[in-house]
Parts: sequence; C-alpha cells; structure tokens
Amino acid sequence: MSCKHYKNSPQKYYKIISFATFVGLLYACSTTKKVPDGEYLLTENKFEFEDQKQPFDSELKNYVQQKPNKKQFLFMPLSLWLYNAANPKYDTILNEYMTYPSEMRNQKLRDSLFIKYNMQSSVGKSLLLDRLYHNWGSPPIILDPTRTEKGAQSIEKRLTYRGFWDAEVKFKQKLDSTAKKAAVTYFITHNDPTLIKEYYYNIPDPVVKNIYQQKIHETNIRSGQILDQTVLEKEVARLNELMRDYGYYRFNSGADEVYFVADSLKSRKQVPLTLEIHRDSLDTPYKVSTIGNIDVAIVDEAGDFPKNTTKDSLRGIRFHKVNDQYKDRAIWRSIIVGSKQPYDQKKLDLTKRNLLAMNNFSILKAKDSLRRGGEIAPNDSIVDVLYLLKPLPKYELKVGTDINYSQLLNLGISPSVDLTTRNVFKGAENLSTSVSGTFGSIRSPQDISKRILAYEISAQASLNFPRLLLPFDYYKFIPKRYSPTSSIVLGASVQNNIGLGRINFNTGLNYLATVNDKISHRLTLFNTQLSLTKNKDAYYDYFVNDDAIRFDIFENYFAYNPSVEQQYNSGQLTIDQVSEHIINDEQYKQNLNPAGLDLYTAFKGILINKDRQTEDVFISSMIYNYIYNEVGKKEYPNAFYFNGKVELGGNILSIFNQKRNDNSITEEPRRTIFGIPYAQFIKFDFDIRKYFKFNKNTLVLRQFIGVGIPYGNSESMPVIRSYFNGGSNDIRAWVAFGGLGPADSQVDERVRNYFTDNIKLTTNIEFRVPFSDMYEGAIFTDIGNTWSLHNYNDGFGDEFRFNKFLGQVGVGSGVGLRINVAYITLRLDLAYKIYDPNKPDGDRWRFKDFQPFKPTLNIAFGYPF
Repeated sequence: MSCKHYKNSPQKYYKIISFATFVGLLYACSTTKKVPDGEYLLTENKFEFEDQKQPFDSELKNYVQQKPNKKQFLFMPLSLWLYNAANPKYDTILNEYMTYPSEMRNQKLRDSLFIKYNMQSSVGKSLLLDRLYHNWGSPPIILDPTRTEKGAQSIEKRLTYRGFWDAEVKFKQKLDSTAKKAAVTYFITHNDPTLIKEYYYNIPDPVVKNIYQQKIHETNIRSGQILDQTVLEKEVARLNELMRDYGYYRFNSGADEVYFVADSLKSRKQVPLTLEIHRDSLDTPYKVSTIGNIDVAIVDEAGDFPKNTTKDSLRGIRFHKVNDQYKDRAIWRSIIVGSKQPYDQKKLDLTKRNLLAMNNFSILKAKDSLRRGGEIAPNDSIVDVLYLLKPLPKYELKVGTDINYSQLLNLGISPSVDLTTRNVFKGAENLSTSVSGTFGSIRSPQDISKRILAYEISAQASLNFPRLLLPFDYYKFIPKRYSPTSSIVLGASVQNNIGLGRINFNTGLNYLATVNDKISHRLTLFNTQLSLTKNKDAYYDYFVNDDAIRFDIFENYFAYNPSVEQQYNSGQLTIDQVSEHIINDEQYKQNLNPAGLDLYTAFKGILINKDRQTEDVFISSMIYNYIYNEVGKKEYPNAFYFNGKVELGGNILSIFNQKRNDNSITEEPRRTIFGIPYAQFIKFDFDIRKYFKFNKNTLVLRQFIGVGIPYGNSESMPVIRSYFNGGSNDIRAWVAFGGLGPADSQVDERVRNYFTDNIKLTTNIEFRVPFSDMYEGAIFTDIGNTWSLHNYNDGFGDEFRFNKFLGQVGVGSGVGLRINVAYITLRLDLAYKIYDPNKPDGDRWRFKDFQPFKPTLNIAFGYPF
C-alpha cells in the first residue's frame, strides 16, 4: 500500500485500526473476568501425532473431557462474553435459578434465593439483563487436571476400539499464570495396529448362511484389514438390513444374535476373526415372516378405532372409517405393503412416507407386530400392520413473507398467501391456490446511479392427485412403490423488472414418479406458456445505451440519405421503419469505414435485442426431467448429483400454417396461433455435481451443459428459454447480464449486456472449509460462457467452435463466507475476474488490473450448488 493511498483515506484506516484494537482488548480482558484466582481458563486443545496419522484422527477431539468455550462472533467466544457481562454478585443465585424448570422461574423463586444467600436488599429485583446473559451465555471452562487425564484415557480407548490396541496417549498442560489461561496438548502414538489374520463365519441356519454367501461380496470385512470395531458395527447393520429385506422380521432385534469373536491368545497383531449368527442357544432356525392383516383406520381420535368405525376391504386391505369422507381406493394406492407378501421393512417405510406425502393425514399410529401369541407357531411369523390416520383440516391458510437478495433485484420482499383445500373429490386430491408477489428495486436502465421499483405479482392454482391421470390401469408398467402423482397447474403473472414488463400465462399437466429416495422422473405434458410484452414502444426509453447507439447510426445514415431524415422528422417514418431502411440498404453498408462497420454491427445487435425483448411468444412443449441425488444421505459421503432435462416445444402447433408480416426487423415472418408466433425448439439441460469429503472439508465440482436448438418456426430461442451469464449461482465474478459473452464477441458491451444465447457451458469448483458450526469459508473458481449454435453472419462472433471455445470462456475466482443460523445459510462471495474473453487480445488476463478492494459482491441464501 502506498503512502499516498494511506494519506488519501486516513479516516478509513483509523476506523479499521481502532475497531481491531477494541476487539483485541475486549477479547483479552473479558474472557478471564470470572476465572477464580489460582484457576485457569481452558483456551485450546491441541493434538500432536508422534507417528503416521490415520483417517479417523479428526474424531479424537470429541473424546476429550473438557473443551474450550465455543467461538462464534468473528471466531471469538461470544457466549463467554455474554456470561461474563452478568454481574458476578448474582452468579451463584442465577446458576441455581437456571436448574429449576422454566415454569417455576419467577419472582417468587428469585426472592427465595436472595433470602437463602443472605441478599435481602436485592429482594424484588428481576435481574432481567443478568438472566438473559446467563441464559444466552456459557460459563468459562476451568481447567480440571483430573478430567484432562480422563480425556487422555478416553482417546486411548477410542484408538483401541479403532484397532490400535497398543496406542499410547500422553498430555501436557501449558499454564499462563499472568493471563489465567491454559492450553492442553495431547501426544498420540498409534503404534502398529491389530490386523485380521483370517476371516471366518459360523452360521448354523442353512438358509441364512446361503443368503450371506450370496451377498458376501458386499461385506465390509476382509483379511488383512485393521480390526476396527466401527467396521464390525457397519457389517452388523448391513446384515440386519439384508436379512430384513429377505423377510426375517425382528432379525437381531435384541442385538445379541449377530456378533464377532476375535482370538487374540496367540497374537495381538494378527488375530483370526469369526462372524457368529445364532437365533438362540439351541440354534433354532429362523423363519421368514409374512404380512398378515393390514388395517387402515381413518379416525378423528385414536379411541374411535375400532368401536366407532365401519369396516370395509379392498384388495386385501381392511379399511375402518367413521364416515365416507375418503374413498378406499385413494388410500389403497399409497399402501405398498401387501397381505401374504414376505415382510419387507422398506415397503413399510415407503407406505408411511406415501401417507404423509398425500398431505391429507397425520399418522396417529403406525404399528407392525407379530400376531397375538407371536411366540407360538404359526403366529411367530405373521406380521399384522395397523395405520391410524387422522384427517388434516379441510382448509389450510398460510400467510408468509420471504426476504430475498439477487444482483438484479437487490434486497426485496416476497409476501404470499396460500390456501390448500384438501380432498376435493374424496380421492385425497388437494387444490392449492396462491397469490404472491416480489417487490424490490433494480438499477434504472435510464440512469444506473438510480434505482427504480421492480415487482412480480403472480397467482397460481394447482390441483394435485395422488395417482396418475391416465385412461388405463398403469400399475403393470409403473409399480405402486414408485408413488406416482399428477398435478394440473394454471397460473398468471405480471412482472416489471429489467426494462419492459411482461404478462405471463402458464398451464401444464405434470406426472411424477419417485423410484426411491435417490431417483425420480417428472414428465410434463401440454406445458403451455404465453408471454406478452408491455410497453413495446417505450423500448428505447428504458434501454438508453441502445438508444445512444441508435442515435449515432441514425445521424450517420441521415448524412448518407437526407431524404429518409426528412421523412423521419416529418413523422412519415417511425424509428422501426428507419431501422429497416438501414438494415436493408446494402450500398450504405458497403460504403462504411471500419468504425462505421463496428457501429453498424452494434446497431444490428440492439435490433436483435429489441426484437427478442419485445417479442410476444406462445410456447407449448413437453418436458422430461430425470434426477439422481445422493446429496444429504449418510451412506454417500462423496455424493453424486445429476439433473437431466429435455424439452421439446412447438411440434403440435406446427399444424397451423398462417403467416404474418410482423414487426420484426431481423427475422422472417413466422406462423402464428391466435395472432401470436409460437416457438419451435428442442432444449437439453444437464446439471452434474460431485462432492468429495476430506474430513470435514468438502470439494464440490459442478458442470452445467445447456443446448437449445431452434428450428421450424423459430430462428432463435425464446428469451425465456435462452441462457445468460453471471449471478450468485453462476459465474460470480460477473453480475447477471454484466457483460460476459457471448463467446469472445467484441461487440459494444452496451449491446452485449442483454444478449442471450442457446449454448451454455459452466464449470464450478468450490472448496468449503468449516471454521465452526456457524461459519464456513470457501475458495472457488467459475469458468464458462454462452455461445450461438450457428454462424448467422451477423458480425457478433459468437458461434460455438470446438477448436476455439476453451479460449472464449470467462474465468473468475474468489473467496466466500457462509453463515449458518438455524435453518438458513447466508452466503457472501467476493469474486474477481481472472480472464475476460470479451476484452481485446493482450488485455484478457486481468492480473495487472487486479483490485482486491473492488470485488464483485454476491449476497445470497443457501449454497450455489
């Protein structure tokens, strides 16, 4: 930093230094305020490994008996500060006060404690602030040498559990008498582990043994492995799930039927291991259980079953109802388990999930049990199932407000009113209606130093069915376990955001099938959207940069053809008619010098922008969406995510052949329906993500590929189906519509800002490092751009070419902070442009223009991917 820079902003640096000094003094002085003399505040636990580290070593810190006070605010112990802020005079009273149940904590209790501790002068005081400090804060962790020793022993036991039977743990306490602080260092030596010499299994039951042998390739245990008890636990859990999948009800329910025997008599380093599976001491054979009675009761209170219900049955399921509010078949579709079928816990879990997903019932009881007298054959293998369901209220009204932030909308609010009407046709159909709005401000395109009101108001109705709306029985093709559902959607919205506003109408028929907790399929038929543009004639009033270019070329053309100027000034020609004269005048184009050609290309770009921004379009398409998602599942630490979508639009409407000469200057006349041109295209979107766990750190790789192919009645993709660059979930070094792309086009940035295109490639790499439960840091790099599928000979230079596209991507990098509060993650990302393909050659790498205090700031909620 130069002296000149410092002198120009002394107040700024004075404030920074003062704040840092204040925080430092506060931290140094306040943390030991309530540490008694001769005692020490535990500030840190360190772990030093005397030999080779192991992958599980990060878990050892959880086994110490004492942990320092947690750090929250700016990585400092806020809770300790709050506790220390309370008057120490009342600490003893408040510590005892907080041990009472909350309903007993009142003034009467406080007064009795004042008297107990001989503080009669304080009787009647509420101690509100002190109580808040105690409630929100946490007392200082005072070093206890005895607990430190026990912590070392706990770590040693955990190492033994992990297979390091000869591990040693020592510790050293570093005491600072002046500061009244202490740090403990644990010295850990693993030594050689105990290995599995040979692996055997002893399973007397021949059927169970055969099942185990068929799946032995899935075992977690191998000869030569470390004898790790956590691996043995995983193997027991795998066997429990495996055997229950094969119909063995309550297999190992007492956790004493499956165990391992390790023979360490001959050696502590090479130990034979044997798996033992025994139902009892007599080795009684296991029995495969079958489902017996399936009872579903729809009641208002649990006591209504069975005395106040009438009984009915459908396909092996017995229904008990207090009235005919619900049709039996509607509930039957959600019951995956079947009578006389082998017991399958996954089907029972799926049935429970389906019943809740209907959003018509709360489950008062979900019970599966051996038939009465289940210890005696044949009832020892018959499982009866009971579901007690209570209907939810017929109507449910929700009113809410969300706060959102985006680089386009800035900070905005989104109020909404949602009404759910349940069981519309007695088949558990739900009608959801909602009215919502989003209100905020955006940069004015007329004056970017000002902000103007932006909003979107929408109304939508969705009729949801717990089945597929098809004219035939589909269960032979789509099993009940896929939980198929349908919905009919109808909506409308009015929006006013970037420049011109739009009115949108949409409708569609959606089908959803969930194969399991990872895979789902969605098919949308008759996905119809009508988008109408408001205030088309005011385009140049909103897009002032485009108007400036239009003005320049009009002046240039009027000098070349004065007669057109006279007609324009007299009102005989409109702006669009003059623009059409310029585009169609080949002789004028041939007479232009290089600077004039650049202006002409920019002008053509704004005409394309204008046509697309003001276009009314009718879209009727079919969409298929496939999702595979391992994220959030414990069994997949290195999760994979894939979202593939294909949309085919306009083919049904292509039977209409009416043509029109519309107001488009840059496109040919198009066929219409009801006077509005319809779009014809096919579009592919692929979102692929891979997560790699490194202890608590996470590396995320994401690749997005989008391709839109217009054909038939469309020369280009509709704006609402096109791609753009930038934003908090994309290439973060550029704001949305912020000048990146398309390709390495050198067209005037004022024109490129609102370009959209039909190919998009984006690669994101992000490494996430948690600092605490509340704070998480990130380092990221974003790479990508948009391109055109074809060369339209328009001078934009945005055609995708395999031999050029790698040099046309934008590259941005940066750092971020994620703040986790309750269920909300606030994300702050600071991004910098590294490579800008739209700069002239020689100026694309941006290192020489790097300004660390001028990043692109992204504020958002939730992770970007």
